[in-house]
Amino acid sequence: MSRRGIGLAVLMVLGFVGRVSAEGLGVGDPAPKLEVKEFVKGEKVAGFEKGKTYVVEFWATWCGPCRTSIPHLTALQKKYKDAVMIGVSVWERDPSKIKPFVESMGEKMDYRVASDVAIPVKKDKGDGKDEKKDAKEEKDEKDEKSEEDGGKMAKNWMKAADQDGIPTAFIIDGDGVIAWIGHPMEMDKPLAQIVEGKWDMKAAIAAARKQQAVKVALAAVRTKLIKAQQSKDPKAILTALDEAIKDTPELEEQLAPLKFRVLFQQKDATQVLEYGNQMIDGAFKDNVAALNFIAWTIVEKPAEDADKRILKMALRAAQRADQLAEEKRPEIADTLAKAYFENGDPAKALETQERAVKLGVGTPLEKDKEIKERLEQYKKAAMK
Repeated sequence: MSRRGIGLAVLMVLGFVGRVSAEGLGVGDPAPKLEVKEFVKGEKVAGFEKGKTYVVEFWATWCGPCRTSIPHLTALQKKYKDAVMIGVSVWERDPSKIKPFVESMGEKMDYRVASDVAIPVKKDKGDGKDEKKDAKEEKDEKDEKSEEDGGKMAKNWMKAADQDGIPTAFIIDGDGVIAWIGHPMEMDKPLAQIVEGKWDMKAAIAAARKQQAVKVALAAVRTKLIKAQQSKDPKAILTALDEAIKDTPELEEQLAPLKFRVLFQQKDATQVLEYGNQMIDGAFKDNVAALNFIAWTIVEKPAEDADKRILKMALRAAQRADQLAEEKRPEIADTLAKAYFENGDPAKALETQERAVKLGVGTPLEKDKEIKERLEQYKKAAMK
């Protein structure tokens, strides 16, 4: 499931695409101009005022994870009333859907919303105007579309910062400097520190540079990893992964999910336990998505004779992920509930799944049949 956060094993490692450079827009740089086409909701923001904190978050109507993060952004806007949240719609396949989407979200999307491209205006039929366009009009529209395809915000922010996925948030501090870039579901602590003036910019810049170096290194080993994956030989895949990690230890956090999945598929309990616990207590200790990935890999479809030690490890990873997420993310709670269930605690599974369903209201998970089916499953088990 992509919502598990790390189909990352394939998406980031084998399906890695996009521009990679050693230099570009990043943490510590002055924020680019705010050049949106129009504000769809809330007061217009012309620029960044000194002394104010801003969050510029990129999303799209077709993006499922973006919909999941919208209520969270609303909660942060209510918590930090003096901060300015701006959701900027980018890479829209059909810009005409932006306004209706924002209107349908209502109070769930209670912050400023802007669009990166012009939103088409529907003309009423029979307005007396000639529907045929002359060559100049067609050329002007074509040129405008070409210029706007991607928009200035996508070009000057996302592309400039080597960000090729959404949702992505940029936090701008009171000096108009980019203080943090990342997934909006992970920005609670950075935002709190930036608003309170406790943010360590030097440490943030160092971390961002390290992250970019890892991205460049990952691109360098991509071809070799793809070749190993295509061989469908687990030993070849593990060898390629181990060699890449040995050459560049910083890559382990990125490659570990794929390595864990391959080990798990080999059903070697000793190796699975050793590597899984090593990651949970080490590189993945504070990585919500990676912890969730480990837990879900184990509990999604466990064998009837599943090793109880591995199931307990999954529960430990899920509990840690839920704790880091402050019990606010529905997909994490859903994984934890399944982990409780597979470890023989249907009552705790039911309690946690009820929370997952509640948190999922207003997100794409609200329509997820499997989550509701699991809720009924836990109810029946808890009643016995």
